Amino acid sequence: MDLYEDNILITNEENLIKLLGIHDKNIKIIKNYLNVNILTRNGMIKVTGEKSKVEAVVKILKDMMNIIETDGELSDQKVVYLIEANKSNYNIDYSEILKEVIVTTASGRVIKAKTIGQKRYVDMINTRDITFGIGPAGTGKTYLAVAAAVNAFRKREVERIVLTRPAIEAGEKLGFLPGDLQDKVDPYLRPLYDALFDIMGAENYLKNVEKQLIEVAPLAYMRGRTLDSSFIILDEAQNTTNEQMKMFLTRLGYGSKAVITGDVTQIDLPEGKKSGLKTVSRILKNIEGIGFMYFNTTDVVRHKLVQDIIKAYEKYEGKK
Repeated sequence: MDLYEDNILITNEENLIKLLGIHDKNIKIIKNYLNVNILTRNGMIKVTGEKSKVEAVVKILKDMMNIIETDGELSDQKVVYLIEANKSNYNIDYSEILKEVIVTTASGRVIKAKTIGQKRYVDMINTRDITFGIGPAGTGKTYLAVAAAVNAFRKREVERIVLTRPAIEAGEKLGFLPGDLQDKVDPYLRPLYDALFDIMGAENYLKNVEKQLIEVAPLAYMRGRTLDSSFIILDEAQNTTNEQMKMFLTRLGYGSKAVITGDVTQIDLPEGKKSGLKTVSRILKNIEGIGFMYFNTTDVVRHKLVQDIIKAYEKYEGKK
């Protein structure tokens, strides 16, 4: 087999150090995944191996440099993601993903898509009236939906943000806790509060809650309402029944947008109850204006072990 060679010159020494990683950690990750030879000398990176693999590595290295130049840093998770994306034959310029800011938080931090799946999800939210984000934990389904909602709210594209979840107990009983009904359901809604606090800032969030421009409530509170000019997010939708899903979707009023998120591998419904999220794609798949985004482990943006854990469970449950 003839060996193929390609070279990349990095003139900025600081960027080169970030690209290589501590003790050449990033290069070792790439070599381990793609079985190529990588040598670095005086800022020149030489990649040798099978032509297809060398070309893939050169693209990955260029994408890594784009991340460094845009974000100023490069995490292990992003290196692994670029490799996984290449293995999935995603023909897209990763640098284009990094350019688009979804929203800026109250502290000045910019929120952007981190994976190709996330970019497609955000684009779908922006162009569809109803979007379903379905996939494993850690893919940013809820957080990005909240970010898109805050962005639409700030631009006055909607007048209100409504966030809701079904109050289904995930193996734990909370009914004995003190307080009124709102106190009892607050633990279920905490992830939504946290996302809003992070993006809007606590003071701005509370001010809009007082004005009733932001509402966080259990799904049961949605019955009988029509929500006009609102950005509505239904989180943990795998725990809705078919009847609840239909009820929620028919709340959509004029000028409104809805995002429904969930993970069909983590259903906490009582035995015998069918998940509305598992059924809805078959019912609504051909309706224009409704989009379905299916995330996979490649889109997980938490610790690398989260990807491995999800894959291990999928393998185990597949055998069962």
